[in-house]
Formats: sequence, structure tokens, C-alpha cells
Amino acid sequence: MLAAYDALMARLLATTDIDAILVGDSAAMVAHGFPSTVHASIAMMALHVSAVRRAAPDALVIADLPFLSVRRGREAAVAATGVLMQAGASAVKIEGVKGHEEVIAHLVESGVPVMGHLGVTPQSVHLHGYRVQGRERREADRLKTEGKRLQQLGAFAVVLECVPSPLARRITRLLTIPTIGIGAGPYTSGQVLVLSDLLGLDPVFRPRFARRYLDGAEVVTRAVNAFTRDVRSARFPAGAEIFH
Repeated sequence: MLAAYDALMARLLATTDIDAILVGDSAAMVAHGFPSTVHASIAMMALHVSAVRRAAPDALVIADLPFLSVRRGREAAVAATGVLMQAGASAVKIEGVKGHEEVIAHLVESGVPVMGHLGVTPQSVHLHGYRVQGRERREADRLKTEGKRLQQLGAFAVVLECVPSPLARRITRLLTIPTIGIGAGPYTSGQVLVLSDLLGLDPVFRPRFARRYLDGAEVVTRAVNAFTRDVRSARFPAGAEIFH
């Protein structure tokens, strides 16, 4: 699974072997330059979901329910989910479990596929930051319990973000639903990365868990500088690029 937010990248992903596209609330940071995901709104998420869906009409598209959208009660959560589903989402993802049980169960009962998200939950950055979760015995036990609870509530999968690899392995073995890791080691059912991290498009942000399959920042910089040189030396546009 890869996180992407626009039609161009979604169109490219639709031609690959990827299993699912996540329209994450990380769009607030990657696409809009905000310092955290708490700045994502339903309107912002719906705009990105609709762009991805138009470009990848057959893809499994999972959309994040953004900050506080689930905490305003069942009616508000259902309304927010409806907006994202009507924008083109195949499923929604909800961070955490505590206080969300009724909402998750109600959404599943209403026909909405729900993906859980445990470990580091970026919407709670003001509480615990981006600290690895589950290193202490009590935290590890809580995450295992919450994983089982998500499964009981009807979640079809759960993201495990920034938890120790042995714990992610135990949770994966404990559950019958798939686990999708990010910074959780190789023993989960699958993996998710932000596409721009995979492509190395940000020369500054280099999370430890993200492997760069391309130095995209260098490729883009080199191409832009080549264009600039060609324009300044009158080598662009050339004959094939001119209308006669």
C-alpha cells in the first residue's frame, strides 16, 4: 500500500502491482506544508480522494478520517465518512480504539469497510509525539488488546506504525485480519509508505523506516536545471517543439 494524494501519482500507481492506495491525512503535511496531520479537514480529504479516484477508477482507495472527525459523536462520524465514501473512498481508516468502539461498530454495520491504526497515531502528536510505541510491557499489552478489539469490532485490517518488530510479529500472529506495517519491521502482512518518501522527493525529510527507491529530489533538480540552461542558451524550444 502506498499513500498518494493527487491524480497524476494515482494514475501512475494504477499501472503498477500495488494492492491499495491510501489517501492519508499526511496530505496536510506532504501536499499542503502543514507541520502535522491535525490540519487535515474533511473538505481537504474529500478533494484528494476524488482526485485519486478519478485517476484510478478500479483501485482500492482507503481514506483517513481526519483529526477529531470521529470524536464528535456517531452522527458526525457517519456524516464525515459519507463525504469521503461519496468522494470515491472504498474504505476509511480510523486512528486508535479507545472512545471509538461505538463508531467503528456502527460504520461496519452500515456497510463501511474500516481499517484500524495502532502504535504511533499522528493525530495524537500533541500527546506522545512520534515516539515508538510498545517498548514497555504495559504499552505492548495495550496494543495487543486493541488489535483484538479492532478485529472484534469488524475492522478488515490494521496499520501498525512505529512499533518494535517483535511486537508487530506477535500482533500479526494474534489476529486473523491483515496487519500493515510502517516502521514495524518485516513480519506484518503488508507494508505502507508515503509515495514521495519511496521516491526520495523530499531532500530534508528522511524517516528511518522509509527506503528510498529513487533519489527523486536529485532527478527533479537536475531536470529543472537542464531546462533552465536550454532556455537561457536558446536551445529550447527546438524545431520539433514549434508550431509552424
